[in-house]
Amino acid sequence: MIDYYSLLRRDIRFVEGLNACMNCGVCTAICPAAEFYNYDPRSICNILMTKDNEKIEHLLKTDSIWYCGQCLSCKTRCPRGNVPALLISALRHLSQVTGLFTNSEKGRQQYAIFKTIGENIINTGYCIHLALINLKLHPEQGPVMVWYKENAEDVTDLLGANYNKLGEGALRKISQDNLDELKKIFNITGGTDLYNSINKYSKTKAKELNINCEDTIENSAYFFHVFLSKE
Repeated sequence: MIDYYSLLRRDIRFVEGLNACMNCGVCTAICPAAEFYNYDPRSICNILMTKDNEKIEHLLKTDSIWYCGQCLSCKTRCPRGNVPALLISALRHLSQVTGLFTNSEKGRQQYAIFKTIGENIINTGYCIHLALINLKLHPEQGPVMVWYKENAEDVTDLLGANYNKLGEGALRKISQDNLDELKKIFNITGGTDLYNSINKYSKTKAKELNINCEDTIENSAYFFHVFLSKE
């Protein structure tokens, strides 16, 4: 079995996030996610302190590590200085690079995030931009958003924006030089490798499920499967 604990120890977020949990449960009591999901930061700390790789592997396969909202409320209350939110970040990264994220519903949804927000950032410099909103994925936006998109240039001009044009201002077009620099940052920091890992393991999972997984969202049945599914 893979020594998951040793891999976690290489992550500075893990090193700084776990000192010595005394099982007081304050992190769970203050956690907003624990109020709404089957999520218990205290139990996650307990599992990690056992150094049991079978238990850690199971954790990497579950929805639990994807419920945390990274608000860091746990950091403000822990009497021992533990930060369960940082532990979650380290667990998420390990789950992504090992492909274990594809074993849970919330984990598989990382592919949808990568294909929308992730690719948006790389290709345009924006995580969300009016021109990038796919209304088929967001019917809750209603007819007002349809009208807004159709008349975006006129409306944004009235609001003082610089819609899809070079220069300064909101919604401006990001220059190619800046986009190239952004891609270099992703390459150097490991972001590109992480995206490639999510893409690779997601396509493997799609093949296992016999679901089409194309690079373009419109032609990818797997994208809609993970975006819309609720187990």
